[in-house]
This record gives sequence, structure tokens and C-alpha cells, in this order.
Amino acid sequence: MTDQTSPTLSDNEMRDTLDMIGTVVASVSDRVDAQTGALDRLNKTATEARQAAFAAKAQTDPEFYGQIIGEVSVRLIEQSLSDLKRSVEDLRVQTHHAGVALKKSNDDKSEDVRRIVEREQRVVDFKAKLPWIAAAALIIALAMTLTLPRFIVKTSTGCALMGGIWTPAKSGDDACRFFDV
Repeated sequence: MTDQTSPTLSDNEMRDTLDMIGTVVASVSDRVDAQTGALDRLNKTATEARQAAFAAKAQTDPEFYGQIIGEVSVRLIEQSLSDLKRSVEDLRVQTHHAGVALKKSNDDKSEDVRRIVEREQRVVDFKAKLPWIAAAALIIALAMTLTLPRFIVKTSTGCALMGGIWTPAKSGDDACRFFDV
């Protein structure tokens, strides 16, 4: 092979060539910088698109919404159960109060029935004794009818009340005398 050497350029040509090369390098550098900015914007847009895609996926994820619905449902059920527990406790308290009132009412009724039975028993006992009491009263009335005037006339006032006359007796005993006129 032959060694071919390139013709040497003059200083002006070299300067012009170097200027052109500098211009090309500057132009390429500007284009690379512009492309780097475009790539940065593209990368940023891709990142934002990826974030938007993840957000959209999260927004449409049935498992995520299922979890939210489950949590809300659990809270609502817990609230309903709490309300139900309060209602059951209120019913238990009211049932207890009603039971106490019913027991007191039954006790009062039993006491009233016992009193009525005792009163009726006393009436029956009194009715059973009534003939004896009447007989005793009759006997006492007869005895008093026979003996009471005797005691009344022992004084001058009693004698006057009975329609008699008080007279002194010879033996020292005063006596009440009745005269038929």
C-alpha cells in the first residue's frame, strides 16, 4: 500500500475548518442539551403518568374499596350492636323493675287476702260465740234486774229515784219503803 499523505492545509483553511468543527460541536452540544431537556421532560411526564396510573389503579382497586367498605360496615355494625346492647340492658332493667313491682303486688294481695281471711274468721268465731254471749247477757240482765234495785235502794238518793221513801228503822238500819197508795 502506498502511503498517501493528505495535503496540508493552509493556516486559513485550518482556521476555517476548526471554526466549522467548533460550530458543529456547539450545534451538536446544543442539540444534545435540548434533547437532554426533552428527555428530562419525557422522563418527568413518564413518572407523572406512572404515578397517575398507580393512583387510578388505587382508585379502581376492588380490594382497597372492599377494605374501606368492610371498615365502614364494621363501624356501623358495632354501633348497631352497641345500640342493641343498650336496648337489651334497658329491657333487662325494666323487666327487673316490673318483676319487683309484680312481686310486691302479689305480696300485698296475699297480705290483703290473709287479713280478709282473719277478719272473716273473727266474724265466724264471734257468730259462734254470739248465742253464748246473748245467753250470758240475758242471765246478767236478769240477775241485775233482780239484784240491782236492792243495791240502789241502800242510799236515800237511790231510794228516792226508785220511788220509795227512806225511813229510819228501829234496829238502827235505815230502810227504803214502798207503799201502795
